Amino acid sequence: MGLFSRLKQGLAKTRERLAGGLATVLRIGRSVDEALLAELEEALLLADVGPATTAALLEGVRAEWKRGRVTTAEDVRGWLRGQIAERLRMGGTQLARALEGPTVVLVCGVNGAGKTTSIGKLTAWLKRQGHGVVLGAADTFRAAAVEQLTVWSERSGVDIVKKHQGDPAAVAFDACQAGRARKADYVILDTAGRLHTQENLMQELGKIRRAASKAIPGAPHEVLLVLDATTGQNAVRQAELFHKVAEVTGLFVSKLDGTAKGGAVVAIRDQVGVPVKFVGVGEAIEDIEPFDPDAFAKALLG
Repeated sequence: MGLFSRLKQGLAKTRERLAGGLATVLRIGRSVDEALLAELEEALLLADVGPATTAALLEGVRAEWKRGRVTTAEDVRGWLRGQIAERLRMGGTQLARALEGPTVVLVCGVNGAGKTTSIGKLTAWLKRQGHGVVLGAADTFRAAAVEQLTVWSERSGVDIVKKHQGDPAAVAFDACQAGRARKADYVILDTAGRLHTQENLMQELGKIRRAASKAIPGAPHEVLLVLDATTGQNAVRQAELFHKVAEVTGLFVSKLDGTAKGGAVVAIRDQVGVPVKFVGVGEAIEDIEPFDPDAFAKALLG
């Protein structure tokens, strides 16, 4: 199954909600007027595109309409597709790569967002690209997280550095050292999904970042935040919090196949200003796609 097909399948619920509304609003032969714009606003909000992003898109459509550049419903659909793709393209969508030595990817996100599973998928994807990977089980606060990551490492055939009880920063340091010694291309560090307070979370992530940098100068080169697409606007709030705490550089949107709220991806990119780099579109280990803004916009809007 190709990239577009996977995204189209993964976005089925969102597309049904959004395209279902749009099919009525943007029916063939309809001219643009205030009534169409009002209905369009409702359709975008129902897909969880978010009030701020919806308002910005509507303002753009209205401006183009008044300039005479958008006059029909078909024009609006094409304009929206282009605008959404352009917004999602900003900041780049490629995974960072260190100039020398292993690229260190620190992965964060709340418990339940699919963080460890997403790491497993990313690891398998990198292996399929021919890269060597070392995993660091730095979420030492949950034994289940270490066990789950161990299973993923075995499925992908990669090395894992772990301690059943220990300092997460020490695990991160050892994993980075192991990645360098084994000439791996990537070191992926799992982190705690929830601590008692934001201050504790900030301190712990800070320790891990410093440990990684001590082992490999410039690390971490990428900080991926895993967000559960099914939480819609709650994912936007999570992204804002973690961005402040962890200096997030990219997003991995999980569970895109199980939601009618996939439009939140657009809202997250707009409001947080961090590019989406990967999406999870199913349960299988291969159900991961590097993010393609054009394919996403096409799959979202039809």
